[in-house]
Amino acid sequence: MAATPIRNRIRAVIGGLFRRPMIRAKERFLNLARTSCRQTQHETLRRLLNLNSDSQFSKDMGLTSNLPLADYSQRMPIVDYEFFRPYIDRMQTGEHGALLGARNKLLMYALTSGTTSKSKLIPITSQFVRDYRRGWQHWGIAVHQSHPQLRFMKIVQISSNHRRWLTADGIPCGNISGLVTSMQKAIVRKLYVVPAAVAKIDDAEAKHYAVMRFSMAEALVGMVVTANPSTLIQLCRDSELLKTSLIRDIHDGTLSVNNIQDEVSLELRRYLKPNSVRAKQLESIISDTGSLAASDCWPDMQCLGVWSGGSAGAYIPELRQHFGPCNVRDHGLHASEGRMTIPFENETAAGLLDIESHFFEFVPVAEIDSLHPLTLEAHELQRDGEYYILLTTSSGLYRYNIRDIVRCVGYWGTTPLLEFRHKGSHISSITGEKITESQVVDAMRQSCKDLGICLKQFTLTPAWGDPPGYTLYVNTDNFQSINASNTENSNNPPVNLVQLAAALNHHLGELNCEYREKHTSGRLAPMKCIVLPDLAWQRFKQTRLTTSGGSVEQYKHPCLLPDPTFQGALLTAAGIDILSRK
Repeated sequence: MAATPIRNRIRAVIGGLFRRPMIRAKERFLNLARTSCRQTQHETLRRLLNLNSDSQFSKDMGLTSNLPLADYSQRMPIVDYEFFRPYIDRMQTGEHGALLGARNKLLMYALTSGTTSKSKLIPITSQFVRDYRRGWQHWGIAVHQSHPQLRFMKIVQISSNHRRWLTADGIPCGNISGLVTSMQKAIVRKLYVVPAAVAKIDDAEAKHYAVMRFSMAEALVGMVVTANPSTLIQLCRDSELLKTSLIRDIHDGTLSVNNIQDEVSLELRRYLKPNSVRAKQLESIISDTGSLAASDCWPDMQCLGVWSGGSAGAYIPELRQHFGPCNVRDHGLHASEGRMTIPFENETAAGLLDIESHFFEFVPVAEIDSLHPLTLEAHELQRDGEYYILLTTSSGLYRYNIRDIVRCVGYWGTTPLLEFRHKGSHISSITGEKITESQVVDAMRQSCKDLGICLKQFTLTPAWGDPPGYTLYVNTDNFQSINASNTENSNNPPVNLVQLAAALNHHLGELNCEYREKHTSGRLAPMKCIVLPDLAWQRFKQTRLTTSGGSVEQYKHPCLLPDPTFQGALLTAAGIDILSRK
């Protein structure tokens, strides 16, 4: 037992040697942010244009190495993924020069949901990974400086597989967190509790169990890091349900879970060691408290690294119930397309714009639908202003509208501090699923075909719960007339609300891989369906027209409303007591 603190202190000394250059790099970045945001951003743009200047895309668009910003904005429109899809499709057959320069090696594609039925494959290159890792190092060093005790403690980090499948030319597709984990040096991996191989487990339940089994075997955990706080909440709940099995596995040095690929099981065996001392500690916790709460398993927890902005903030109170009064350090605004912000303080969703990695532009929310929207550079943002953020990255994406809305909460010297607000219009994301209105419409079209019905008016909207999910609202009169018609036709029996919700849930999962994954893993509840009277829809329409100032001819009914207060707003507009509808 006495050897453990000694090993921890030796590890802390060695870790300190590795951290010194990272501390210097972080201080250099902060100095650039404080003194020269505009200059750094212009230098970043020149570097990115030069990096891929010999690609076919750059030649087609006239994007030369020393292109002035004004000319860049004229030659390159504001676009989304579909603009790049033809070039990325060519890349998958081996023509990497379609989008990338010869010096910019392609390592993988980050797989994420798209605006259509096809997923997005975001190129991840060697330069992108260098920039990505640098941003994480700035974040991690800042956390360690805020919590010096972390030097003697371990980290639970949850990542995902970067090799879910391969393209025609053998390039892996998956999650960038798995790639970065696989590239870590052996001495760095010793800081982490969960073996990198756990990310390769395909089955969601099996993966979660493995994460809990390895994590709870370690008493000296100081930080847990994963993007979605809902993931940690689910793990805490599952650990309570499976506590007997977990303790037995920790005691015996086993991993008693099915649905793990044979090659992954083999890789994990060398990490499975019997630990009767830790098992007894966990049994004692249950004996004293009646449960296996994270706050009791890891009483010295220093920090939770999760998203806390936007809708993710709704999970933080429950997260604290599980983990106790430890600090929350926002993960930072990042996506498969790139990291946007780096938070340097606890208890805030605001982070410093990562001005060295990408070139950023901003469109005021009111301007986004304009024919020629106003675009601003990072140093031009106004405090409390809300903007769509555009990215130009080393992976060959230019003026890319990721459809994230951010708010400028202030400045660190010359560089803005930004917090994520929500996805833009026609996109909803409770826990990272990012479903689009076009996906909802396509899924409903197929659902109606399956059920032999024609649904004229519906709206899907997020609904907070435990866990949260989505609720489908349909017009009562329309739904009743459907069933009345089907009753007369023996070939089409009446359709109930459960069938309709299940069909839409299924087809939405087919169109959106992240929605399917979140639903399968329990982070999203099964979809519900509620019918509302025609009066409610009519008055809701009128309320929206009055608010927008538009005409009846301009009204477009929203099939997806990323607003969990939709039901209350609709019923209030109809003059119906929401409590009477429950």
